Amino acid sequence: MGHNDDEIKISRDEEEENLAAWLLGIKTLKIQPYRLPSLGPQDVKVRIKALGICGSDVHHFKTMRCANFIVKKPMVIGHECAGIIEEIGSEVKSLEVGDRVALEPGIGCRRCNFCKNGSYNLCPEMKFFGSPPTNGSLAHKVVHPANLCFKLPENVSLDEGAMCEPLSVGVHACRRATVGPETNVLIMGSGPIGLVTLLAARAFGAPRIVIVDVDGHRLSIAENLGADATVQVSTLEEDAGAEVVKIQNAMGSDIDVSFDCVGFNKTMSTALAATRSGGKVCLIGLAKSEMTVPLTPAAAREVDVIGIFRYRNTWPLCLEFLRTGKIDVKPLITHRFGFSQKEVEDAFETSAQGGNAIKVMFNL
Repeated sequence: MGHNDDEIKISRDEEEENLAAWLLGIKTLKIQPYRLPSLGPQDVKVRIKALGICGSDVHHFKTMRCANFIVKKPMVIGHECAGIIEEIGSEVKSLEVGDRVALEPGIGCRRCNFCKNGSYNLCPEMKFFGSPPTNGSLAHKVVHPANLCFKLPENVSLDEGAMCEPLSVGVHACRRATVGPETNVLIMGSGPIGLVTLLAARAFGAPRIVIVDVDGHRLSIAENLGADATVQVSTLEEDAGAEVVKIQNAMGSDIDVSFDCVGFNKTMSTALAATRSGGKVCLIGLAKSEMTVPLTPAAAREVDVIGIFRYRNTWPLCLEFLRTGKIDVKPLITHRFGFSQKEVEDAFETSAQGGNAIKVMFNL
């Protein structure tokens, strides 16, 4: 009997050791124990070392919901992460203990048609870190499938590994819109997603990129990251007509692809009007669940409207862009926090306030 008691004691000790940031209510985060699921044969246990706060995390924090995803019970928050492998399942061949990895946070069912056809990001059964009801990864340790953990190149830091998640959105959008060396790109919105889309579009070869925002400070960041031109706009719908002309002049030639990284009536209407006939508008930002936009004139000019949801099969390319220096995400990390109760609260407040914060990163 004594032997079993020891085993029970060890598992309890381990449970106490693993702490996570739980979202308990509106603007209420608490570091509490997090008992991990058991390690399956194809899983790995990862000690999380870097985790970034995403806009969706902030929505959950402020309102306990993001679009149709509603937090109904306490949930571990966070999904943009990287860490070090601590344990591997019996069938894992691709990774070993001590490897530094970036984690792709969504686990598809692998059985539905979407998963089988490779569009696994559209899987209706997707379990995604920190998207209710699935616990996230702002924790000392998590268990995750080995095939969703990607080994970091030697010259890529854990912070940069965590940045693969937001960068993946920009990479997936550029793939969907087939951005290349002959594509002039307009980006509406200079927040974190607008900026990673800028970096991705450049890496895909876009020769000229114009970025638009209401905030002058955010536009200056975009300029520092290599935007060819920026246009500051107002929030007023009636200014859109004149602003379209300004945006087209700033590009100086046809706008082939526009990315709306905001998702308001005005940003989408502006993108549709500014894009050349036969061009594409890709909607990334989902600020509003319903929009009223002039689709008919855009459709009559054969402007394609493309939607994206998260990403698929992007981590290897993101890591290659980081390894070769084609993309530098380090300037996006503006704030860093440790993993104490106060720092977790301060970090989320900092991210929620916006202001000068682009990417708020935890170092655990």
